[in-house]
Amino acid sequence: MTRKQKRLSVIAGGLAFLGAATGLTFYALGQKASYFYMPADLTTASVQPGQRIRLGGLVEKGTIQRGQGTTVAFSVTDTHKSVKVTYTGILPDLFREEQGVITEGTFGPDGVFVADSVLAKHDERYMPKEVADGLKAKGVWQESKSE
Repeated sequence: MTRKQKRLSVIAGGLAFLGAATGLTFYALGQKASYFYMPADLTTASVQPGQRIRLGGLVEKGTIQRGQGTTVAFSVTDTHKSVKVTYTGILPDLFREEQGVITEGTFGPDGVFVADSVLAKHDERYMPKEVADGLKAKGVWQESKSE
């Protein structure tokens, strides 16, 4: 091999390595992506059973039901539609009715959303950005005048 051929083979090997690393990175990120939906968005979305998504909205008033142990059932609403959610675990201290919430998980075969994480707002003025944007677009939620 001449010097030129060696140099080209090293460059080609380096480019192949970078291409493989980039491809694996995008593949891994695509597997971890979970899309955000409001309850009304689910009627038009094609969510497959077992597909991880984030479901956000408000905890519907009167729907929190404590089960055995740490199992809790409640509904998430955007005031147009609501989705029944079950969660097994310790809920955030600030979780309560008519407050902003984001749940992450999958739909079960019975159509109930099975959450494996629940995020709640952290003070009286904060609502998760995705939830606030979705509720504002539907005309349900407005920012307080003190902001």
